[in-house]
Amino acid sequence: MISKLAFRRLRGSALLIVLVVVMIVSLGAYTFSELMLTHNETANLSTQSMQAKWLVDAGIDVARIHLLQPHDQRMASGGDYDNPNVFQAINVLTDPNPELTGNFTIIAPGQDSDGFTAGYRYGLEDESSRLNLNALVVADTYSTNGGREMLMALPGMTVDIADAIMDWIDDDDETREFGAEFDYYQSLGSPYEPNNGPFNTVEEILLVRGVTPEMLFGADINRNGMIDQHELPAQQKIQELVSLASATNGTDTLNTGSLDRGWSAYLTLYSKENNLNVNGEPRIDLNSSDLQTLHQDLAAVFDPAVANFIILYRQGYPVFEQGDNQTDGLPQPASAVEIDFLLEPEREITQVLELVGKQLLWEPDLIDDEPIDIMPAYPMDLSLATTLDRLMDNASTNSNPTIPGRLNINQAPRLLLQGVPGLSDDMIDFIIQTRSVDPYQDQQNYYRHETWLLKQAGLSFLLGNAPFTLDDMKALQPFICGGGSVFRAQIIGYYEGGTASARGEVVLDATTVTPRILLWRDLSHLGRGYPLDVLGLHYAGSGQTALPAIQ
Repeated sequence: MISKLAFRRLRGSALLIVLVVVMIVSLGAYTFSELMLTHNETANLSTQSMQAKWLVDAGIDVARIHLLQPHDQRMASGGDYDNPNVFQAINVLTDPNPELTGNFTIIAPGQDSDGFTAGYRYGLEDESSRLNLNALVVADTYSTNGGREMLMALPGMTVDIADAIMDWIDDDDETREFGAEFDYYQSLGSPYEPNNGPFNTVEEILLVRGVTPEMLFGADINRNGMIDQHELPAQQKIQELVSLASATNGTDTLNTGSLDRGWSAYLTLYSKENNLNVNGEPRIDLNSSDLQTLHQDLAAVFDPAVANFIILYRQGYPVFEQGDNQTDGLPQPASAVEIDFLLEPEREITQVLELVGKQLLWEPDLIDDEPIDIMPAYPMDLSLATTLDRLMDNASTNSNPTIPGRLNINQAPRLLLQGVPGLSDDMIDFIIQTRSVDPYQDQQNYYRHETWLLKQAGLSFLLGNAPFTLDDMKALQPFICGGGSVFRAQIIGYYEGGTASARGEVVLDATTVTPRILLWRDLSHLGRGYPLDVLGLHYAGSGQTALPAIQ
């Protein structure tokens, strides 16, 4: 038999075992509970991360719908450039809990009054404010080494790299003065061939001799347009590279800007403009071969004198400078002449400004009739300020639906303007000080065309002491424009609690009936990039009501 003492000891051991088992079970239950909570948080975070990408997609759709509207409607809603009502903190996921409130913001780099990149704004970036790499070969046709000159505006650029870039995109194997062609790339350890054609991506420039990732991407690692604390070491290293390039190149390239954002912030492959008037209608092709139809189209938009003048000009009648009369009689408007549409066109118009300040000598078919001096359709006087916009808006020298590659002088940063052939420092200062960066502030469309430079010069232009002459404008026109029709958007989808975010970049082509995506890339790996208060919050505190969600 078990003694009472042994029984008591056995009962005590059982109690101890029970306590241990209860403790183990409790710890197991607690661990299981913690594990389930962790899995729940992971599932919620995964869901929010996925939904954050959908918030970016919502931002893309909003940008496309915005660009789908006619120009006047877009301006009436606040425009494209800086429009917080349309592009900042747009609520998509509404929830009483701020941690579950999902928004998107479309953000772009801003500019200071001197034309340098500074700060940020809520809107789209006109792709024509960037340098189009694939248009550089065309620049060579208008100016000797025009492509090289435009590239040399980039900070840290050297003439060796500029010529190598030009050799990469031209269609021959002839090496430029400081360039590199097939022979160089074949001599490398891992040989390859230059493209000898347009770039397929901006990043392809890394294949060009001398181009480094530091030059292309800069110190702004997270691409938020500013140098954060963790990017300071990269900034210092890149400044050393720029200084070295300055010494090698013999010029102080630091004066044109820094490489903080890299060349990728200033380069594009997509810029182009709609060849349409302000109402979205195709412009009249002044070089149409059917002169009778051309005259009908012109007469529907312009005065009869203008329509007749353009037809006579196309028919090859002698052209003279304004005031250089060829007869003793008084000059007559072109509307006084009856057009003979049986005469074939003998002259093409290379650019619209070719018509300004020109007059014609009309020579009749009948021997008894006297020649007549035809008055200019667009005389060099103060009336030009009111007639030039109508000409630029409704006339073109071709029927192509778009015009590619020109630089938007209203929004391009100073350093890119410095590369435009023919633009002096005084001219650039005039542009920076006078232009309207935000089209929303230009409700009268004064700056819609690049020829606002002539209008702004006004009487000084006629007196010959303006910063721009007509000849200057003619030389600049192949390189510059007043605005483009392709836009870039950086879109950040985020939760106000800061738990999850996604980030994307998209290039939208608004030259088509429905704006289409030319480029899409996921930037989520670079992080949110901006503080929540910059992106925008609907809840300042737990008791504040959220703003209406997007419909």
